[in-house]
Amino acid sequence: MDRLIEFATNHWVLFASMAVILYLLIQDFFESATRKYQLTSAVGAVGLMNSKEVTILDVREPSEHIKSHIEDSLNIPVTKFDTRINELDEHRDKIIIVTCQSGTRSPEACKKLAKAGFENIYLLSGGMQGWEDLNLPIRKKRPKHRK
Repeated sequence: MDRLIEFATNHWVLFASMAVILYLLIQDFFESATRKYQLTSAVGAVGLMNSKEVTILDVREPSEHIKSHIEDSLNIPVTKFDTRINELDEHRDKIIIVTCQSGTRSPEACKKLAKAGFENIYLLSGGMQGWEDLNLPIRKKRPKHRK
């Protein structure tokens, strides 16, 4: 025990780094064990789309959604999610796959869906970036030209 204390005092930066990493690992473990949504890859999402009735929910901003999106996806930005979540009531019995650009905004929407009572929620790992990296089909809206 004395050697551990000596090590910690002599290498306090290393010891503190180890403590932070350990804390983050434990936090990640508990979060994954208690989350009420599942993760799916782009390939897994395609499998779900081919076998079941699925709603794709894109939580990016409209300007991002216009550039490229999955066919027939609903666009409800995560910034407006609280006021527009009721638009998803008719999709409550379907699988909902939530996506954003890289997978960083989607967890917030997934948590809000779970809290609102939705049960079949999937987060698209890697978001649209992962989808496009696999050259999966996307839809692009062209801006209207002014005359």
